[in-house]
Amino acid sequence: MNDPSPTTEPPGAEPAAAPRPEPGGEPVGDPGTERGAESGMKPGTESGTQLGAEPAMEPRMEPRMEPGAERRVRLAQRLPRRVLSLGLARDDGLPGVTATARLDRRTKDLTKRLQPGEVAVIDHVDLDRVSAEALVSGGVGAVVNVAPSISGRYPNLGPQILLDADIPLVDDVGPEIFTRLREGDQVRVAGRVVYKGDEVVAKGTEQTPETVLVALTEAKAGLATQLEAFVANTMEYVKRERDLLIDGVGVPDVTTRLAGRHALIVVRGYHYREDIATLRPYIREYRPVLIGVDGGADALLEAGYRPDMIVGDMDSVSDDALTCGAEIVVHAYRDGRAPGLKRVHELGREAVTFPATATSEDIAMLLADDKGATLIVAVGTHANMVEFLDKGRAGMASTFLTRLRVGSKLVDAKGVSRLYRSRISTWSLLFLVLGAFIAIVTAVAMSPAGDVISPLLADRWHAFVFWLTGLFT
Repeated sequence: MNDPSPTTEPPGAEPAAAPRPEPGGEPVGDPGTERGAESGMKPGTESGTQLGAEPAMEPRMEPRMEPGAERRVRLAQRLPRRVLSLGLARDDGLPGVTATARLDRRTKDLTKRLQPGEVAVIDHVDLDRVSAEALVSGGVGAVVNVAPSISGRYPNLGPQILLDADIPLVDDVGPEIFTRLREGDQVRVAGRVVYKGDEVVAKGTEQTPETVLVALTEAKAGLATQLEAFVANTMEYVKRERDLLIDGVGVPDVTTRLAGRHALIVVRGYHYREDIATLRPYIREYRPVLIGVDGGADALLEAGYRPDMIVGDMDSVSDDALTCGAEIVVHAYRDGRAPGLKRVHELGREAVTFPATATSEDIAMLLADDKGATLIVAVGTHANMVEFLDKGRAGMASTFLTRLRVGSKLVDAKGVSRLYRSRISTWSLLFLVLGAFIAIVTAVAMSPAGDVISPLLADRWHAFVFWLTGLFT
């Protein structure tokens, strides 16, 4: 999933700089895409001394823990038994994490097949927050990164998330590991070394809370450079897409009615599960148009909703989502080429294309705004400068300018949940209903009509009890 290009442009766009795209990299415009510039960070140096043989222990002496044993114990206590059965913390007397290796240069693709307790081998410069959270939720046992997880360009959030979850992270092991390991090999990650059996297949830099803190502090100094790149990218984007941004030229016609309605745009990004859960009362009452951006369609299905529309380049959305009946809008290159359209047609579905130099979440907002949505609620999207940079690109000009274009219509899901939260608790409603019921029963019993109504109610009650008893006999 790693793509060294630092641009924010979508499929087919010419970058502001001139990075060399990696063959097979995904089109820009997908919110899950990671990108980053090549870093000049040098591999970590050897630290510490090699332990010799332990002296014989006295009968009552507590055994000294081997390096990494404390972490292994914490993982064993934290993870369920099914994880341990995969070999996460085998009692083989060796330090570190021993498990099956899963290899992929695209972190997003690897997390789809990652099993709890396995070792993820990735190639991801500046590991972002969304990818790290996906690895944690997949129950990864350890992460081995070919590239630096913090290159120093900006203070990215991914490494800290892994370490907070007590997951070992080894950085900058070099690309040779992809030739020395195969999918499904048993490996052991101990400190900064990766073993296959007794063979050392890679060495890197073991990240700790201390090293990450130092790297993030140094990376903050690089924000000024990133802001300059952001501004340059913004000007380039304005030149290319001024007709779309100003007049909405190029927005396709869709059959889903958006005029006069709310639109809920879901991106599988920051805390999307929590946001969807808090918005359930809002969705139930306002019935907004549900728009899933690539994997956001699967997020809606997981939450029990069927998306009305799916927007994206179709590289990270499941077949189940594409065949659920939602209208499909394929994000295309600026010249009209749409690689994702072939997949849609193979599934027997029709789609419209939206050529634009923007991210997929941006074109979803532009589409909703152009078709007359009165309010756009965003779930899992990027909301501040750190999150823009944590997307893994030198500048997210399209995202910044899209928010200027949409203006006051756009509301973050967290804001909606705070504004919409009901002041009446569930218990208050129950007590209210109970009080009303008692009042009605009392009124009927005390009135002259009670002598007539009471036998009828008693007959209904006995009939109900008889029917209920018959279900279990």
